[in-house]
Amino acid sequence: MMTSNVPSAVWRLLASIILASTALGAASQEAYPSKPIRLIVPFPPGGSSGAMALVLADQLTQRLGQQVLVDNRGGASGNIGAAVAAKAPADGYTLFWGTGGTHGINPAIFKNTGYDAVKDFTPIVLALNAPNVIVVNPAFPATTLKQLIDLAKASPGKYSAAVPGFGSTPTMMGELFKYRTGVNIVHVQYQGSGPALTDVIAGHVPIMYDGLPSAMQHIKSGRLRALAVSSTARTTAEPEIPTISETLSGFEVPAWWALFAPTSTPKTVVDRLNREVNAILSTPAVQKRYLEFGATTVGGTPEQLRDLVQSELTRWTELMRVQPIKVE
Repeated sequence: MMTSNVPSAVWRLLASIILASTALGAASQEAYPSKPIRLIVPFPPGGSSGAMALVLADQLTQRLGQQVLVDNRGGASGNIGAAVAAKAPADGYTLFWGTGGTHGINPAIFKNTGYDAVKDFTPIVLALNAPNVIVVNPAFPATTLKQLIDLAKASPGKYSAAVPGFGSTPTMMGELFKYRTGVNIVHVQYQGSGPALTDVIAGHVPIMYDGLPSAMQHIKSGRLRALAVSSTARTTAEPEIPTISETLSGFEVPAWWALFAPTSTPKTVVDRLNREVNAILSTPAVQKRYLEFGATTVGGTPEQLRDLVQSELTRWTELMRVQPIKVE
């Protein structure tokens, strides 16, 4: 055979090259991360989404041995930040703090988001879940959700509700609430929870749909009255607040936050990040910290997050068919 004519020294050289290449490949995988990582948050700094992302970024920094830096890219209901993340190199050094808005609602209501929620992202892990909440100014006459519904039905169009940004999960909760009850409550759009909360506390707008994390401190202080949360079970963060489903059976609109990477990010990187985040979320101290925001840690597999995105896209697309809202 021809191979018998090849000197043994040549075979030894080829074998050493193959072994060296394999070792180099393994070393390069083990070296991740070798430089700082950017975590894009698609909202301005100062909000609850950014604050919760900072908690995860600090924990990942400790576990990965490289700085994880939060990069706030707010605007267009999260579309700007999502589009930036979608176009970033798929090398594991750009991550995205996705939400039910960026990966469920926005594709259902905007003609052009600037990204594809499925094709442009690799799911890593679902991090957090939190209910939305219906709150009112303490001077508002309704003290229960049923009373609010009765008042709104008796005077169609009389009452208004602040919503923190077009296409947010609180906004969509309000749309679903109107669809399920038949009430005519006028939505007043704000650029984020901060200014909306200010106006509701001041009495300029009587009602607000918000995420529990951003409204929590005002509920605790008594500056807002919580009527109901949008989870199917009462939240451990504020168990005395009833659920909407206690009045409207099956009503559920959670807010959620998850970690994504640009599509085609190496599986070894995705698996590493999934393991690290799951470990972080299982830590009692981290769970306690997030509970202070009104959020519950989740965790899981990339496949479970992919399934969630698909179900959310289907859900909000179907709602827009029967309860369309005007894009502003």
